[in-house]
Amino acid sequence: MRVALAQINTTVGDIWGNVERMTDALHKAVENGADLVAFPELAITGYPPEDLLLRPSFIAENLHALDEFKVEVPEGVTAALGFVDLGIDLFNACAVVSGGEVLHRYHKRYLPNYGVFDENRYFREGSGSSLLKLDGTLVGVNVCEDIWYPGGPAREQALGGASVLLNISASPYHRLKGAARERMLSVRASDYGCYVVMCNLVGGQDELVFDGHSVVFDPEGNLVSRAKQFEEDLLFVDLFPEEALMRRLHDSRPRKEEYLGERPTLVELPGKVEAITPAQSDEPRTEDLLPEEGEVLAALELGLADYFGKNGFTKAVLGLSGGIDSSLVAAVAARALGPENVVGVLMPSRYTSDLSNTDAYALAESLGIETQVVPIGPAFDAYREMLSESFAGTEEGITEENLQSRVRGNIVMGLSNKFGWIVLSTGNKSEMSVGYSTLYGDMAGGFALIRDVPKTLVYAICRYINSSEGREIIPESVLTKEPSAELREDQRDSDSLPSYDVLDPILEAYIEEDKGIGEIIALGFEEEDVRRVVKLVDRAEYKRRQAPVGIKVTIRSFGRDRRMPITNRYSERNPERIG
Repeated sequence: MRVALAQINTTVGDIWGNVERMTDALHKAVENGADLVAFPELAITGYPPEDLLLRPSFIAENLHALDEFKVEVPEGVTAALGFVDLGIDLFNACAVVSGGEVLHRYHKRYLPNYGVFDENRYFREGSGSSLLKLDGTLVGVNVCEDIWYPGGPAREQALGGASVLLNISASPYHRLKGAARERMLSVRASDYGCYVVMCNLVGGQDELVFDGHSVVFDPEGNLVSRAKQFEEDLLFVDLFPEEALMRRLHDSRPRKEEYLGERPTLVELPGKVEAITPAQSDEPRTEDLLPEEGEVLAALELGLADYFGKNGFTKAVLGLSGGIDSSLVAAVAARALGPENVVGVLMPSRYTSDLSNTDAYALAESLGIETQVVPIGPAFDAYREMLSESFAGTEEGITEENLQSRVRGNIVMGLSNKFGWIVLSTGNKSEMSVGYSTLYGDMAGGFALIRDVPKTLVYAICRYINSSEGREIIPESVLTKEPSAELREDQRDSDSLPSYDVLDPILEAYIEEDKGIGEIIALGFEEEDVRRVVKLVDRAEYKRRQAPVGIKVTIRSFGRDRRMPITNRYSERNPERIG
């Protein structure tokens, strides 16, 4: 059995554009002798369609698109694709199509409602499972979350004799998730003694990035083939169902298992058409995995490129300070959009060091991006003069620092407004977490590219860029100098925050792992540091609500992932562990 995994980049709401991509991939798969062609979850509508699912016209057009697509699937070829089905309710569904007809509709049973997922808001849970009989081979089809649980439809299909479990997915990326997903799928394959084939979505959708990384595992749980990460791909794999039969004959454990639900429904499918079947099988292709820093970099590039491309934007502008954060944002933008579509604006003040200006110019030259220089001194002086009467009798401090940041925000937003460029804000997750940022200042922008990238990871990615390029893209001095906002004389980030190698692990424990103060202290951190950081995180919630959207790269990002009330009086007073 030749399986083709059509790892395509869909766009939410672009129903006919998505169908066109699917049709192109289908024709290529058929030309290469595929018996079974898989497309991602909700391939027709794009994922996640969110409240578009509340519009009857959207649902109807998706069903019409399925009718248009089905006639493209020839006799002897079976396609499995995601769509929205409407019956007694709305279902996240997989259509099984062959010979121009929809022969079966499977409804997703496990609807994720955690993290970034909200499927219970829109869909009803499906019931039952099915087995497709294709040239004597039993294939179990399920959708994304259905296979993440050790029971459920995948188990029922395996106990029913499936040699192949086909899972169509829209599994969003966070750092190192691909490796975890592979481990899970490998366990499913070895536990059930059958091939596990997963076709995943690729592409950016607002703050989400889908990494592709479609895979095939054999009945022993060994990796057979892996598609590209963060790129569209059409992966062909030749499966040998007799291997699953041999495994089942030699492993008596499944015979002791009983069904927990209904027995699968058997669906007979048309057999092969010899004229389109290849004479011999090919060696399976297995793409190498990117290292962690390369993975995150690729996610940022794909997320930014798709946010711009799918929304019709072309050019980006950002404040170029000579610091590590703006350097990374500029580097990613140049790679994702092309250097000709990136403008870096230097906005020096009386506190800007010569080294910062030098580093900013060096970075721009190495990237090949345009630069503009707009000093903020005159505007800052004008603000101080305008406010002198109101501020009379007060000392200069954080207000004056923030005024400088807001002047810069006005400048980049002015350029955006005049030329239609999108402002990329440059704050990282560490700063966003503790509120080390200025509303309507450095937080101003249309897209917060690295808002979910901790500071220590920012440094690691910059070093990875230099290493992978084999030259100094980001100046070494940017990587080695002490971080500073340069809003007052001799300012350092460490004046206001613990060092980032201390701050980031505390933030990870509190934000991503939901550990309490006592638990974090027990990890070896100073109580004073922990309490201070926790207080800063909680107080900054109102700022984060007003920040631009940005790409999710950690296991728990702000916004859709972590939802905390702004008005919140809870404070952990007794730092003792529960239990």
